[in-house]
Amino acid sequence: MFKDKKQTVMSNTSNNQTIIAQGVRVEGDFRSQGDVVIDGEVAGSVETQSSLRVGETAKIHADVKAANAVIAGEVQGNIFVQETLELLSTSNVKGDIVASVISVAAGAQLNGRISMDQTTASSGSKTTKGNEEEEV
Repeated sequence: MFKDKKQTVMSNTSNNQTIIAQGVRVEGDFRSQGDVVIDGEVAGSVETQSSLRVGETAKIHADVKAANAVIAGEVQGNIFVQETLELLSTSNVKGDIVASVISVAAGAQLNGRISMDQTTASSGSKTTKGNEEEEV
């Protein structure tokens, strides 16, 4: 019985997953190469080369960069996603978004601009060429 639990914990640790739990507040620049799950508060910047999951209880006051992201909580800052961004029905985003693919659920709140320029999403910078921004 206990052996199974121990093996499960070990397999999760090898995935390089970082969890900022509800009730935890992090200030400053946060960088990770593995998956990041945020249920607490972050102020500063968040960057991961893997997937980011922002839980319903999360409050982020930061620019966010990730390969993929699923957002269910509050983000005040710009979001740069190289591949797919999902805004769930409980999400509240105040800032600009740059991503290759975006899914917005009914009920999601979004205040900002959306750019689906793949080159901009991968570099995390804001550049536009004339009127080539795609409107969503």
